[in-house]
Amino acid sequence: MSAIVSRMREASAAGDRSLRAAVTIAVLIVALIVSGVLSLGVGPAALAPSRVIAILFGGADSLALYGGDHIIVWQIRMPRILLGGLVGAALAVAGATMQGLFRNPLADPGLVGVSAGAALAAVMLIVLGSGFSLVIALGSFALPLAAFFGGLATTITLYLIATREGRTSVATMLLAGIALSALSGSLMGLLVYISNDQQLRDITFWSMGGLGGATWAKIAASGPIMLAVILAAPVLGRGLNALVLGEAEAYHLGISVQRLKNLAIFLVAAATGAAVATSGVIGFVGIVVPHLLRLVIGADHRALLPASGLLGAILLIFADMIARTIAAPAELPIGIITAAIGAPFFLWMLLRRRSIIDL
Repeated sequence: MSAIVSRMREASAAGDRSLRAAVTIAVLIVALIVSGVLSLGVGPAALAPSRVIAILFGGADSLALYGGDHIIVWQIRMPRILLGGLVGAALAVAGATMQGLFRNPLADPGLVGVSAGAALAAVMLIVLGSGFSLVIALGSFALPLAAFFGGLATTITLYLIATREGRTSVATMLLAGIALSALSGSLMGLLVYISNDQQLRDITFWSMGGLGGATWAKIAASGPIMLAVILAAPVLGRGLNALVLGEAEAYHLGISVQRLKNLAIFLVAAATGAAVATSGVIGFVGIVVPHLLRLVIGADHRALLPASGLLGAILLIFADMIARTIAAPAELPIGIITAAIGAPFFLWMLLRRRSIIDL
């Protein structure tokens, strides 16, 4: 271990953080497994890690041996943890991708209105679209698709507003995000006004975010989309690294800039839409996670994107553990936890990087 640490220090001093990135990713993989096992045991019915492992690997006899504990692990907590991991990873990867696209660490799907646009589309479907034959035919896939197109429309609108002559104005991006969020909020307020009691409860879920409704069906509907984005995003690493130098420089390095931007926008919209469709609006994951990792492994997107996915999953799993234990037997919306963590971090980052904002 001391030899690895020594090599990491030497490589870092030479400007090469590839070894540090590899070690960090390995540590995050182990931490993700540990956090998942711990989370399976946390709740009103506490289970020791050894019992959780026995249930997970007990095979066909596990149900007979452990009875109710088996049901708690596999039918209640496992879907919730898997969904939380996928949502956290998707939001973190979307944030890192968006920051690379806009070339600024202040970009985040929740902060600039993409999550609000996705939530608006989902709420519109809940209130206005339940009776359409197409919605009925799509079944559980209707909500993720609606949220995806809402996030896509918002991302494209934001990019068109904030980018002029190949340069993106951070001030314009943030202000446009505030405006888009406000517009989405006003339209959601109108939908709340005309909704019935059941629809109102569903809309309340979207506004706060949570994993309480996690089921295997929801994972089957949105999980493949989030997993595909998480696995596909690192392919953009080299292009996003080149884009940091500017679009003209990236083009001369052999990057198809327009194709890169189109794919990045598509992946951000898909990840945000699928996450919002299953867990509601959960903020600050996409801005906190990539920035923390940049402090450790640098800004190389080839390592930053997969590492962001791992740390995002860990963060949301732990936030969910806090949400369902801090006020037990009641459950706090997970969006409250992430906002409590992320908002002070965002203010600290603003104070450190005042020069980023061109006002």
